[in-house]
Amino acid sequence: MKHRSEHSPATKRVKYFLLGLIACLGLVCLYYGSSFAPGSRRSDDEASGSDPFFGGFARSRDFDDLHEDHEHNPEVPKSIPICDIKFSELIPCIDRNLIYQLKLKPNLTVMEHYERHCPPPERRYNCLIPPPKGYKIPIRWPASRDEVWKANIPHTHLAQEKSDQNWMVVNGDKINFPGGGTHFHDGADKYIIALARMLKFPGDKLNNGGNIRNVFDVGCGVASFGAYLLPHNIIAMSLAPNDVHENQIQFALERGIPATLGILATKRLPYPSRSFELAHCSRCRIDWLQRDGILLLELDRLLRPGGYFVYTSPEAYATDPENRRIWNAMYDLLKRMCWRVVTKKEQSVIWAKPHSNSCYLKRNPETYPPLCGVDDDADVTWNVSMKRCISRYSAKNFRNRPQGISSSGKEGSMRSLIKGVPRGISQGRPEPDIHGNQLISKIGHHEDCYLFLRKCF
Repeated sequence: MKHRSEHSPATKRVKYFLLGLIACLGLVCLYYGSSFAPGSRRSDDEASGSDPFFGGFARSRDFDDLHEDHEHNPEVPKSIPICDIKFSELIPCIDRNLIYQLKLKPNLTVMEHYERHCPPPERRYNCLIPPPKGYKIPIRWPASRDEVWKANIPHTHLAQEKSDQNWMVVNGDKINFPGGGTHFHDGADKYIIALARMLKFPGDKLNNGGNIRNVFDVGCGVASFGAYLLPHNIIAMSLAPNDVHENQIQFALERGIPATLGILATKRLPYPSRSFELAHCSRCRIDWLQRDGILLLELDRLLRPGGYFVYTSPEAYATDPENRRIWNAMYDLLKRMCWRVVTKKEQSVIWAKPHSNSCYLKRNPETYPPLCGVDDDADVTWNVSMKRCISRYSAKNFRNRPQGISSSGKEGSMRSLIKGVPRGISQGRPEPDIHGNQLISKIGHHEDCYLFLRKCF
């Protein structure tokens, strides 16, 4: 023990020396290593101005030279100007003034003037859009669901117009959102619970155990429906045009709710097929019967197998002759599309689309609307016109997407989705086992259209 204690101080000194040496080496590496870091250019006289520790992030001479040598780099502007304050709400591709100036002739009856019409290069504004006067840092979520700064969206006429429907209330320097809507004056939260009860979902939860995840809210107003879906673990995409209520999407985005400008008019919406489990229209003021129901066919493309369409509108409950006529025509069209009424109560009716091609294939071949051709790609959307046909469930759908919602609200099996394929079309081998493994079926009208299914449940 005595021998060990004599050497203990020497051992400690060696340890301290090694630790100090390692620390010094580390500092040297940190200092000089920054000179060789990617994106960093260090000169002998330090003229580049790069920091020895953060050289990669410092402003370099190369950047300055690029702007100073504008003669050799004319494509790089010396500075970007600020747009005039009158352009603080400019939306370049959704500018009705531009439509009139360019003398475009959109079809007003089908709302084509609300779709995207981008300016030619010579008419584009190469400037920074300024914020409105008095702009403040937005209120953070979740408080922003219920209030925003009035200065950030200086529009109050919507509050006056919808004062009896609890859309929004001006309160000093803020705008408050009580959560009401045209058909849910008492609040979107109570309305959502009422829809879940109509569908008899467990616990009055509209997400139905995670089976309802993505909702499409068309004609959304200030998106209170989507705002109150978030606590239910449901994401809603709220859609509205830049119409007489031009600022409604601005309010939705300022509140922090997923939303976008758009309209059901002539072009497919920019979402692939089968993107949503539920579509919602609460007094959305859409003529669903126009052009032989082409807008309902676009909605059908967007919904997953077994998906729901919640329709809250006077046509669903009013008894006057005009609303009865619209209801009967809409019911007849959706029946021919193989949709069924799941439930109807008071102001709302909820439809569900079929789970498979079975119903379509049982229809009279002359029935309108027809199935789309086998060569139609329902996922191609950008600048593609809507089509007057039903997007069929294809092999591509089966391979790449989840498999829909069963009548009980649960995910449907692969076998239920291909149910109803006529004899003579399905000729594949082997037959599926009880788990649906290794099913190979030939489906459709062409022999090169195969459906390869693997275990999916």
